Amino acid sequence: MSYPAELKYTKEHEWIRDNGDGTATIGITEFAQGELGDIVYVDIDTVGETIDQDAIFGTIEAVKTVSDLFLPVEGEILEVNAALEDQPELVNSDPYGEGWLVKVKLANASQIADLLDSEAYQDIIA
Repeated sequence: MSYPAELKYTKEHEWIRDNGDGTATIGITEFAQGELGDIVYVDIDTVGETIDQDAIFGTIEAVKTVSDLFLPVEGEILEVNAALEDQPELVNSDPYGEGWLVKVKLANASQIADLLDSEAYQDIIA
């Protein structure tokens, strides 16, 4: 499994990429998609809402389970990955690329620094 070093991670298995322009892209990790199995639906209806850090911003549905999605940082949901509407399996096949979930406007970019780096995340899932 891969855990790109340029990303930050949460104990709830989300990743975040600082886009450097006051926004960030968020998805779930390769570990998380593997644990969930075949993803069949992504339900995120919080576009335009400001969500607190660690609050639920949507759900992801696999064949056998539904899992909540937790926002790693406080921010406004700007965009949901529209490709997931027709191809939710992108989260399985490319979790760090085409399978991203949302883009957010950061309320406090410094919160990113407090998240897990790649090594620390790998330690908690080992």
